[in-house]
Amino acid sequence: MDGHLNLDGHPGGDRNEDLGREPAPDPATGRRGGTEPGPDGRDASRPGADPGPARAGQDGEGAVAPGATGAGPVRGDDGTPIQHQRLHVPDARRVRPPSRPDRPGSDGEHRLQERMGTTDRADKFYDEQVLDRLNPRMREFAARQEMFFLATSDRHGECDNTFRAGPPGFVQVLDDRTLAYPEYRGNGVLASLGNIQENPHVGILMIDFLRDRIGLHVNGRARVLADEEMRRERPDLPVDPVPGRRARLWVEVTVEEAYVHCAKHIPHLQKVPARGDRAWGTDDSRRKGGDFFGAAAEAAGRAPDERPHREAGEPPSRASIPAHAARPAGRAW
Repeated sequence: MDGHLNLDGHPGGDRNEDLGREPAPDPATGRRGGTEPGPDGRDASRPGADPGPARAGQDGEGAVAPGATGAGPVRGDDGTPIQHQRLHVPDARRVRPPSRPDRPGSDGEHRLQERMGTTDRADKFYDEQVLDRLNPRMREFAARQEMFFLATSDRHGECDNTFRAGPPGFVQVLDDRTLAYPEYRGNGVLASLGNIQENPHVGILMIDFLRDRIGLHVNGRARVLADEEMRRERPDLPVDPVPGRRARLWVEVTVEEAYVHCAKHIPHLQKVPARGDRAWGTDDSRRKGGDFFGAAAEAAGRAPDERPHREAGEPPSRASIPAHAARPAGRAW
């Protein structure tokens, strides 16, 4: 194996290669996207530190197209509403403005900062809080977490956000630029791992609700490895004694950005006594929550035109793929 576990049998030599698409040249550089990362895992085609995937601002800020003013839908250079554009994500990496080639963040957030008058405040946050590695306090914080939220997207920009949990220490802090976490047996959909196969950029948010009431963002590039391969590379990796917490796969994340999530709106929670053992790896429907939202009960009576569908020519999302086609064949996890 070459360090990139290709779960879907993609025929390309690069796990993120899209054989059916010729990347468009970047308008600012003239280069075509999809460049291979350099020896340190960063995009060798761009100057300065590569801070990873674009972030939405903590106040809900989104991207604004060049020249967009006033109300109405934001439109791209071709006049189409930006929310309807389909982007080949590895080609959509931002280009640093000449005045600040080291400035983190996306072009969209920079334009919106200018429009909202928050550029100075944003620059202060970038300069003081955004690191390209995990400092000692961040490493200690990450190593004791029991859960985090994981954001991924596929090559078209279709997003997914999910939750990961485990005992304290399930997030392995391998060094100041590398994290890894185990993938346990789940529902078999493999949504996040499938996205990583197409687009390696991930966003991790760890929040301590119990003690420090603070959060840590980690953005970076991920790769998926089989458990045996991970252990060949990291022979000192611990083995979890609980069968349901045996890693099927590992996700290794090369850190590109690390920064604080402020405590302002994080609630202070308190643990309650556990109601029996956690059902790690179970298929018991009741212990997994059953049909809590009633979706399964409605499925049989759902009319064909009420099911998720897509426009002609639109790339398929998980919701638009028939259940029998979406289920990974031959996999029990």
